[in-house]
Formats: sequence, structure tokens, C-alpha cells
Amino acid sequence: MRPRRLAPLLPDPRRLLRYLNPSAAMAPAAAHLATSADPDEDLCASAAAEAAAVEELAPAPPLPPPPVSAEERVERAWAHWRRLGSPRLSVAPMVDNSELPFRMLCRRYGADAAYTPMLHSRIFSENEKHRSMEFTTCKEDRPLFVQFCANDPDILLKAAKMVEPYCDYVDINFGCPQRIARRGNYGAFLMDNLPLVKSLVQNLSANLYVPVSCKIRIFPQLEDTLAYAKMLEEAGASLVAVHGRTRDQKDGKKFRADWDAIKAVKDALRIPVLANGNIRHMEDVKDCLEYTGVDGVLSAETLLENPALFAGFRTKEWKEDGDGIGDSGLDQADLVIEYLKLCEQYPVPWRMVRSHIHKMLGDWFRVHPEVREEFNKQTKLTFEWLHDMVMRLKQLGGRTPLYRKEVALPTTTTAAGNV
Repeated sequence: MRPRRLAPLLPDPRRLLRYLNPSAAMAPAAAHLATSADPDEDLCASAAAEAAAVEELAPAPPLPPPPVSAEERVERAWAHWRRLGSPRLSVAPMVDNSELPFRMLCRRYGADAAYTPMLHSRIFSENEKHRSMEFTTCKEDRPLFVQFCANDPDILLKAAKMVEPYCDYVDINFGCPQRIARRGNYGAFLMDNLPLVKSLVQNLSANLYVPVSCKIRIFPQLEDTLAYAKMLEEAGASLVAVHGRTRDQKDGKKFRADWDAIKAVKDALRIPVLANGNIRHMEDVKDCLEYTGVDGVLSAETLLENPALFAGFRTKEWKEDGDGIGDSGLDQADLVIEYLKLCEQYPVPWRMVRSHIHKMLGDWFRVHPEVREEFNKQTKLTFEWLHDMVMRLKQLGGRTPLYRKEVALPTTTTAAGNV
């Protein structure tokens, strides 16, 4: 079912002021849509979307509950997971790529839950324009994990408080292995400072109403990974997502994710555990759930090429010879059209739109490089031009269909009961 049109929720102090005092003066809702020096940094906003940019603020959440015992925390973690429907198929956090329109596209095609892109807690808490550009959501965008990188417990809490009414988990990024994370001292490089990691989790857990989740990478030694994961649980994490690669294993095609390590973490923890790595189609989902016993999986890179992955669709690369799978009638150009229509509903910076089109139409561009070159030359994109480009690709031929194969996922029994 297509999501009904809803305005983005922009969690900024002006909207909070309007909610508390409707007569208070406010700047125009679309003030942040002003043209920037780089057109790719502008929002891809239509006039209708701008007109609908203000929506009533959600009621403030109740005060955080008092501290509870370890047993109660585990029970609450599972109770919350069950209330969300025990989602097993999630869109992983991807910088500039798991924004609202893309999340909604993946939800149309089977995703049960989704993460926002990683948000920088300090910039997010200090910069209103950054907040309105980088974080939007809508009522259908649930369950939702809002992910932050951070290295200061108080700054992280300030940012988390701003998104708390709009999400189901506040997630801390302990997994980013990129050079920028090393320079900024966050992500996977906090694995060198476990006391700071613990304080980040403890401070959120003690002061938020919404549960805290953590996305981590594994250590080279399994015993270090297990000690790390147990520390997160003891600090108050209600869910842990495990990327089964080390900090140095950045190339997902070169290094296979270690499902044995993920299984060991699942066996060691009493809270929900998700697996990230090696999820390319639904048979991988089935195999991972069966092998590791986790409560759900995340997919990232493969979804960028094929947002319909969780509905059982796969690209030709993962079509098995002789498996009898035929043309599903759906292809990546169809998904691009759907994505563009969602972007008209939920405006995001054009740089995100440009990135997704390159990912989804990569195979088509290899057949028709002249169209890709023309696309790359466009300094200022419009929806009309992009729709025309997709139609030209279809007319030129070289279509690569998506293939579909039904895969029955296993029924698992966890601390949450039957799923």
C-alpha cells in the first residue's frame, strides 16, 4: 500500500515553541529551502511539498522511567520489540542514502524497519538548518531507528532528546570504519575507548524514554567481541546490531561477514540482536536467521541497487542458473520512478537523489554510457528532466529485469516468544 501524503516532521526549537504557544511568531516553514551555492545541496522540493511542510508536533513523551534492575531492562527490551511487531527485515543506516524517500520505498517492498543515515550529534544539536535538511520522517516511517555518532555523552543526549518523539530507538553508531570517523573520534574508533562507549550508552539509557540501540563491529578476537557486547547490554542497551566484520575489513566484497561471531553474540546476550553482512537476497536472509539465531537482519549496499530485495526480488547477479526464475515484470527503472515520486512527497537534498539514481541504474548506464554522461553534466536537476531520462533509457532498450523467488523465512523462538 502506498503511504498517504504526509508532511515531513522537522524537529527544531521553533516547532516546539509553536506547539507550546501557538500564537508565538515563527519563521516561514520553508525558509530552509533557499537556494545554496551548490544546487545539489538544495532540497528537491515541489511547491506542494513546501506548502505542506508544517505538521503538528507530536505530543511530548512521558518522563523517563526510574532506573530498573538488569532483569527488568531485559524484559522491557523484549516487550518493546514485540510491540513493534518483532521486525526482522531492516534498512541499515547509510550516510546520505537511508533518507526518508528511500526508506519509504524499501518499506513498500517488504522492509519491516529502517535506520536513518548517521547524524552527527554535535552538528545536529547546534544547527537548525542541518536538522531540517538531514532528518525528516512521517507517520508511516515506523519502526524507526535514529542513528547518531558521538563522543560526548551530554551532547549526544541533547541531540537524542530532539528526535525522541519521532522514533522507536535512538541508535549509537559504534561501527563506522571510515577515515572521517577516525579523525572525528567516533564510530568504530571508539572501540579503543570502552569506558567512553559505556558512558554514552548509560547516559542515554538513564535519561531517554525511548530505548537505546547500538550498532557495532566485531573485534579480531571473539572473546573481546563478546565482552564488548555484554558491556553494552549491562550499560542499558535494549538492542545490538552486529556488523560481522572488523574495523579494518571495509570492503564488503573482499571480506565476508563472520556469522559465527554474530551467532556467538546472539547466544551471549539476553536482548534482541540483529545481523548485518552478506545479505544480498532473501535466501541469504533465511540462511542468516537459521544459522545465527538472530532476531532480524540489516541490508545496506544491496538495497541501494535493489530496494525491492526484502520482497523477494533479486538482480541478475544473484539469479541462480537453472533455478527457473523468470522476469518479474519489475526492473530498477521502475523503482527509480517510484523513488522520484516519493522524493516529491518528502523533499531531500538533490545530492541524495543523484546518488540513488547512479546506484539503481548502474547496469543501464553501463549499456548506455552516453545517458550517464549527460546525467553527470546536469548541474541542476529537476524531476521533469529525470523522468524524461528514465523514459529515454527504457526506449533505448537494454532492460535488465529483476527476478523473484519466494523464500519462506524460519520461525524462531527467542526470549520474546514465538516470532
